[in-house]
Amino acid sequence: MSAKHSSEEATVAETASGEAPKHSFFVRLYTGTGAFEVIGKRKLWYAVSGVIVGISLLAMLVRGFTFGIDFEGGTKFSMPVDGAKGQATTEQVETVYSDTFGKPPETVVIVGNGPSATVQIRTETLDNADTEKLRVALFDAFAPKGANGEPSKQAISDSAVSSTWGGQITQKALIALVVFLVLVTIYITLRYERYMALAALAALFFDLIVTAGVYALVGFEVSPATVIGLLTILGFSLYDTVIVFDKVEENTDGFEHTTRRTFAEQANLAVNQTFMRSINTSLISALPIIALMVIAVWLLGVGTLQDLALVQLVGVLVGTYSSIYFATPLLVSLRERTELVSKHTKRVMRRRAAAAAKTGADADIDIDDDDTVDESAADEPKTVTAPAGPAPDKPAPGARPNRPTRPSGKRRT
Repeated sequence: MSAKHSSEEATVAETASGEAPKHSFFVRLYTGTGAFEVIGKRKLWYAVSGVIVGISLLAMLVRGFTFGIDFEGGTKFSMPVDGAKGQATTEQVETVYSDTFGKPPETVVIVGNGPSATVQIRTETLDNADTEKLRVALFDAFAPKGANGEPSKQAISDSAVSSTWGGQITQKALIALVVFLVLVTIYITLRYERYMALAALAALFFDLIVTAGVYALVGFEVSPATVIGLLTILGFSLYDTVIVFDKVEENTDGFEHTTRRTFAEQANLAVNQTFMRSINTSLISALPIIALMVIAVWLLGVGTLQDLALVQLVGVLVGTYSSIYFATPLLVSLRERTELVSKHTKRVMRRRAAAAAKTGADADIDIDDDDTVDESAADEPKTVTAPAGPAPDKPAPGARPNRPTRPSGKRRT
């Protein structure tokens, strides 16, 4: 057997088994040849996703959320760290508050860096007399500098927030979330199919639960900016999921008319083909978010920007994971329960078994990459019966043609 014929048989075996040629990691990632098995290991990803959801739910039930002052209400004080009597520290501020009211404040944090750094003091709701009492105590202890660089009591600002305002924000956020989910369901159902709509919605709920769980586990403060950022990341997650689903729809268009790959393998190829797009989209989205966090925390000291950036960064990472390792495997699991996909998968398996049994001989069914096989041809092997004998005026099939006899003694010129 020639080396060329052996190479062709190896290629046929690879095509029949669905295996891709071995290349380096980055070559396979960049070309999207289907070398990374995602759908075939979906039980593993279901288990990983289940563990992540379980940890998130446990964190929300046990630790709970750290709600900001906008949700719980209270009084918030802010003053520059730099004062005429030195730099203020959180321990010193807590001591001043405890000496004034006989109990510690709820939270004391330093926001920002350098000359723009400020001390944020959160307390329970104080009346006007207690507010003025604390302002005087802080000024006497630190003498914070105003805009002109001189000590000023006006450098200490305070604001009182009612808890009802946070409740109104929560209510409006829930209404916006419900409207968003309804519109998303209608769009995906009309644009694609109901199974894709179900998988996309499940991925959105996955993103919501995991993002909320991360906030509960780490102890990030939940503020109105967090709610706004949460709605923003749902749009990003849906965008990434739709990109993968669009490629799945393209690969599986008319899949029932060919037996080259199963529906699951076509979906796995779609995931591989969109790997680089998903990674690039996530990186491009994460870099400005990280820059926003750096500016908010170390330069400007703006807590609102920090809350907005935190939830967006967590959401981008979770949304990228769910679109690849949760939404698409779930779509395949839902579609494999249908009669069309299950029958097609059985036909592909029978065809591959027949091709493997005939390795080393000419297969009756052509398994070229662009071949389209009829259902009857895939289910039953073809049988070719040779004629009883050659026709008088026709050579037998496969016989060598007869060459004319040249007259003796003459050469061909």
